[in-house]
Amino acid sequence: MNRGDLDDLAALAVVAEERSFTKAAARLGMSQSALSHAMKALEARLGVRLLARTTRSVGTTAAGEELLDTLRSAFADIDTGPALLGTRRDTPSGTVRITMGRLALSVVQPKLAGFLTAYPDIQVEIDINDRFVDIVAERFDAGIRFGEQVDKDMVAVRIGPDVRVAVVASPAYLARHPAPRTPRELGDTAASTTACPARARCMRGNSPRKDGGWKCASTARSCPTMPT
Repeated sequence: MNRGDLDDLAALAVVAEERSFTKAAARLGMSQSALSHAMKALEARLGVRLLARTTRSVGTTAAGEELLDTLRSAFADIDTGPALLGTRRDTPSGTVRITMGRLALSVVQPKLAGFLTAYPDIQVEIDINDRFVDIVAERFDAGIRFGEQVDKDMVAVRIGPDVRVAVVASPAYLARHPAPRTPRELGDTAASTTACPARARCMRGNSPRKDGGWKCASTARSCPTMPT
């Protein structure tokens, strides 16, 4: 069934309700002749007479009434659909799916209680995942990422301050091993490694900044973690 058939069936229901081509055409916003032509074309496609016409009125045949009986519930459901959407405009509701890494949870979690209190009809589903997730392909509504991990075609809004990462070691470790002076020297330390998601940035600079930190410069597959 094509879109034209659906339009004509809806028009048939209006004609049957108004029992007049003139009134039905006015209600549908079309000319009487165009409506009459559409009904004749529908009858021709279905191969059955749907309307009984007289000079004074029009009514449905037995076949037409049987067809409308099967369609009325469907038309009622269609009418209900936009009304339900209207209630969603007035009161936000539904499920919001968000993907984020473990570090982002510390930014989001303190704000959740106030958000859920303000919008009780919204359910928030959070996926904690450090891998790089395709938000669209995996049907998430939003994702929280570090700034350099946001694709160019995505709309990004800052939700927190810059995150500073520190590499620390215990005095006992430093007593056994020389302290690394640059991030590159971390690769030579007796440290465990934590796999980083694709495109994650690890500190690989050659020299410290004036504030004592190092600038993230290139992509790596693993990040050294200093034992304590």
